[in-house]
Amino acid sequence: METLIEVSGLSKNFGALTAVSDISLEVKRGEVLGFLGPNGAGKSTTMKMITGFLAPSAGRIVVGGHDIETAPLAAKARIGYLPEGAPAYGEMTPRSFLEFIADIRGLSRARRAERIAEVVRLVHLERVLEQRIETLSKGFKRRVGLAQAILHDPEILIMDEPTDGLDPNQKHEVRTLIQAMAPHKAILISTHILEEVDAVCTRAVIIAQGRLIFSGTPRELAARSHYHNAVTAVVAIEDAERAAAALGALGNVETRSAGAETRLTVIAPARGLDPAAVRDCLRDSNCPSRELYVERGHLDEVFRSITLAPNDTGEVHRT
Repeated sequence: METLIEVSGLSKNFGALTAVSDISLEVKRGEVLGFLGPNGAGKSTTMKMITGFLAPSAGRIVVGGHDIETAPLAAKARIGYLPEGAPAYGEMTPRSFLEFIADIRGLSRARRAERIAEVVRLVHLERVLEQRIETLSKGFKRRVGLAQAILHDPEILIMDEPTDGLDPNQKHEVRTLIQAMAPHKAILISTHILEEVDAVCTRAVIIAQGRLIFSGTPRELAARSHYHNAVTAVVAIEDAERAAAALGALGNVETRSAGAETRLTVIAPARGLDPAAVRDCLRDSNCPSRELYVERGHLDEVFRSITLAPNDTGEVHRT
């Protein structure tokens, strides 16, 4: 696959503060890269450098075959950028703002009308198209920002928290849109919503304290979880104590009760357990399971373990 974003040895200093330190990554056409990290890790700073809004202190950025420093206009023409907060001109309406962006992007009159109509439909702006942006809800402002980012149909999309402020239905719509665009573009998404990584990303990187500390697929990230390949069974709450005692022969058992049910998660020492063994154990104990499944792993647990104890050697965690 063609590499559309190539970052080598990227660093950014603000006086004595090192915000980003020696980051290297690639994004190929057809990839959706999830860019993760705690607040203040350097995600937004890195994205601003990739898009040309900030000059790096060191390193090289090539976007669509163009060096962002030596050929900034050619590079930026290939990028659609949704920045943090989706800034826009509050006195404009979404229609006038998109017409303004279309002019900046150099779209022809015929192409402009076609693309504005298309992106309005894609992000569902129809009912607020003539309303002043400053009066819109946070979710609609975010949609306006997304619309301007994809207006010129760029082959590279860089989005900082694209679903921030959206309700669950709107998040689903945006994720579906990202998945539909992904085969033809290179997409870089900064997010703190771990379920978003699992839902739309083909690969993930994590940075902490300005350094890249993990690179791999969402499945590889989940495989680092303490719960990877653990087996969870749901039993009636009155059977929970007896079931936990029986399952203790198979591994460590964690219980979580809610309402009339209890979830018992069996974590085997070798991180692997035959679900049939759990089912048979419950049956023999006369504690029938209402539901039984194998855990993929908890991304939030892995995220905490990696970011709270970054590798001081500078080595990137890979699988």
